[in-house]
Amino acid sequence: MTQYNGWTNYETWRVNLEMLDGMTPEDFGFRRREFLDEDRRDSFTERLADALEVHVCEIVEMDAKGFALDLAQSFLARVDWQEIAEHMVADYVVEFV
Repeated sequence: MTQYNGWTNYETWRVNLEMLDGMTPEDFGFRRREFLDEDRRDSFTERLADALEVHVCEIVEMDAKGFALDLAQSFLARVDWQEIAEHMVADYVVEFV
């Protein structure tokens, strides 16, 4: 069930919009063919979700410190990284099928 603009929650929507919009799996080192194989797509999508989280957290940790960092990390803990990865993969695969 979606709760915010078609996304699980505000945090997921906002991170996707502000930090990941327009990016593709290739931006994180994945190749198109990895996602075209439906039998292995879930595995690559999970790896992409992990890469998205690391990417965003590194950016936030570079720019924030102290209490602001604590707030940002609390916000990021509520992001559904898997949902963002699935959305990114779905858009990516449609482009090339």
